[in-house]
Amino acid sequence: MLRIGLTGGIGSGKTVVSDRFRHLGVPVIDTDEIAHRLTTHNSAAVREIKREFGSDVVHGGELDRNTLRERVFNDTAARHKLEAILHPRIRDEVNSRLDGLDAPYCVVVVPLMVETGFQDLVDRVLVVAAPTEKRRQWLASRNGLSPSVIQQIFSAQASDNERAAIADDLIRNDGDIAQLVKRVDDLHRLYTAAAG
Repeated sequence: MLRIGLTGGIGSGKTVVSDRFRHLGVPVIDTDEIAHRLTTHNSAAVREIKREFGSDVVHGGELDRNTLRERVFNDTAARHKLEAILHPRIRDEVNSRLDGLDAPYCVVVVPLMVETGFQDLVDRVLVVAAPTEKRRQWLASRNGLSPSVIQQIFSAQASDNERAAIADDLIRNDGDIAQLVKRVDDLHRLYTAAAG
């Protein structure tokens, strides 16, 4: 089975792309969804996060995602500690799900592919790239994030050039949704043929 790693900066259009692959019947494994599931009420990961970061990031067994996000975006060492808790668990879950698939190809969504080194889990890397200003506008309208918070997020992630350096395939999300969907459909045909 051909394994496609899907990545891109925040606000680049990864969700539209992965949703289109799902619509086409392609199995999609999303590491953000796995991370969210791993950090549900009083999970082992949440308990470890509480031990490492203190009780102010967990309330009643629930992770206070906003407080934790603020802390790790402002502190590289803290971000690495959080990654050390979550990334091995995420990797184990991805491998388990991959082992259970039977399809010509699948898509593994890893927003932080460059930062986590998850490229070894996939055969090809697909990068979704969008103009920075478009991403800023979308994040501000979707999440109500301030320009300074958006800049913090951008600064904590790999650059467009770093993502492009690991790309086997690149989708430029610089038009409308219909254009983006067509680009995914074109890649679907390519991947289906490559999977043989």
